Amino acid sequence: MGFLENYLKDRKETSKAAVAYLASLDHIQCSCPAICQSIVQELKDQRSYLKLIASENYSSLAVQLCMGNLLTDKYSEGVSHKRFYAGCENVDQIETFASEKAKKVFGADHAYVQPHSGCDANIVAMFSVLLHRIQDKELEKLDKPIERLSDQEYEIVRQKLMGQKVMGMSLASGGHLTHGYRHNLSSKVMHSVSYDVDPHTGILDYKVLADQVKKEKPLLLIAGYSAYPRLLDFSIMREIADSVGATLMVDMAHFSGLVAGKALTGKYDPIPYSHIVTSTTHKTLRGPRGGMILCKKEYKEVVDKGCPLVLGGPLPHVMAAKGIAFDEADTKDFEIYAHKIIENAKVLAETFVKSGIEVVTGGTDNHLILINVSKSFGITGRQAEKVLREARLTVNRNAVPKDHEGPWYTSGIRVGTAALTTLGMGSDEMKEIAHIIIDLLRKTKPDRVPKSHKPSRAHYIVEEEAIDEATKRVFDLLKDFPLYPEIVLP
Repeated sequence: MGFLENYLKDRKETSKAAVAYLASLDHIQCSCPAICQSIVQELKDQRSYLKLIASENYSSLAVQLCMGNLLTDKYSEGVSHKRFYAGCENVDQIETFASEKAKKVFGADHAYVQPHSGCDANIVAMFSVLLHRIQDKELEKLDKPIERLSDQEYEIVRQKLMGQKVMGMSLASGGHLTHGYRHNLSSKVMHSVSYDVDPHTGILDYKVLADQVKKEKPLLLIAGYSAYPRLLDFSIMREIADSVGATLMVDMAHFSGLVAGKALTGKYDPIPYSHIVTSTTHKTLRGPRGGMILCKKEYKEVVDKGCPLVLGGPLPHVMAAKGIAFDEADTKDFEIYAHKIIENAKVLAETFVKSGIEVVTGGTDNHLILINVSKSFGITGRQAEKVLREARLTVNRNAVPKDHEGPWYTSGIRVGTAALTTLGMGSDEMKEIAHIIIDLLRKTKPDRVPKSHKPSRAHYIVEEEAIDEATKRVFDLLKDFPLYPEIVLP
C-alpha cells in the first residue's frame, strides 16, 4: 500500500497539502526507494526529537511543495525582465512577486531574492560594496567601462579592490564565518579586523567599538551575529559607521523573522539604519533554505548583478518558495509567532539562570541562548551535544567568549526556540525542556581516559537510566505537539 493510498483509506476528510505531499512521496518511492526512505526517516526523526537548533525551523508544506516542480529546469540569469535566456516570463513574475513581498514585509527600498544561501548573500553584498565604493569611482576617473580597460589599467583597479578593510564581530564573540573569519573567503579578499564583546559580560560595548572603528577606519562595518543573545542598537551602529565614512552592512540571518514579525522595531530594526542588509530565509523567517539582500536605492543596480559577480543561475523554484514564505510573514499570525519566539527564549533562559546554570550575558533578548556547559557541568560543548542528542534533544555546540576549548569542542551549547514555537509550545514546555537538559547534563561526566589513554573532550559517561528518563520526558512533550500532523505515514 502506498503512502497516499494508506492516508485515504477510510478517511472522510482530507488535507490538500497532505494529499500532494504523500503523492510526491509515492512518486519518489517508485523512482528511487533509497532516497524516499531517507526522506521518510527524516520526517520520523524530526517528529521524535526536540529541535533546539537556533538556525533551524519548520517551513510550511506549501513552501516545501513549491520547491518540487519544473521551475528547477529553467535557466534565468539576470533579473526580472532583463534576462540572458529566452522563455523567462513566468520566472519574471515569480521573482517580481517575491521581491515586492520582501520589500513590503521589511520596508526596504529594494530586495534581491536570488542568493542561494546566507553565505552567498554576504559575499554578493561585500563585493557590491567594493564595486560601488571603489571600482565605480576608479572607472569614473578613467572615463571607461570595465570592458575597455587595458590589462594594466584593470590590474590597478583590481589591486585597489583587494585589501580593503572590513570589520565584523569575531566568531568567538558570536559573529559568523562570513564576517571576516580567517578560514573564510571574506578574510581572503578583504583585510579583516574583528571586534569582540566584553570578555566579562559577553555584551557588546559600543564605546569600545567606536574607538576601534575610528582607529581602523574600515570601508565596511558588519553588524549581526550567529550566536549573540542580545539585541543590537542599529542607530548607534550607523553613527559609528558614519564617523569614518564606512558602509554599514547588517547580517540579520538569525533574526530576520523577528524583524518581519515586528518583534524587533525602532532602533533594533536594521532596515532604516543600514546601507545593505543580508539574511537567510529559513531560520526565524521560516521559509525555504536560501538567502536574500535588502538595500538602499544606491546599491540596487550593483546588487542586482549578483550573477555574474558571484552567483550562478538563480533557482526559480526556491525563489517561488521564498515568495510564499514572505506572503506568510505578511500576516498577523506571523507577528504573534515572532513575539512568542522571544517570550519562549526568555522563559527558557530564566529557568536556566534560576537553576544556577551559567548563561552567557545572563539571559537573552532574542531567539537564542548560549549556555556555558564547561563552567556549569564540567563537560565540553561536544560532550553536551552528543549526550543530549542521545536523549532526543538536538542542539549544537558553540564557542563562548574567551573559550579555552576552541571552535571544535567548545565550552558551550547554543539553544533556540524558533522551531519549538512553530510547533505551538509555550512557557510550560520551555521550563520542562530546561529541566530535562539540566538534569541530564548534571548526570553526565567527562570520560577522561578513553582507549587512547589521552584526555578526551568528546567522550562522556552517563548511566543508561538517565538517558531513558530524559527520553521519556521528551516523548511526553512531543506527543502533544506533533509535527505536520496532517502527514500520516503507514
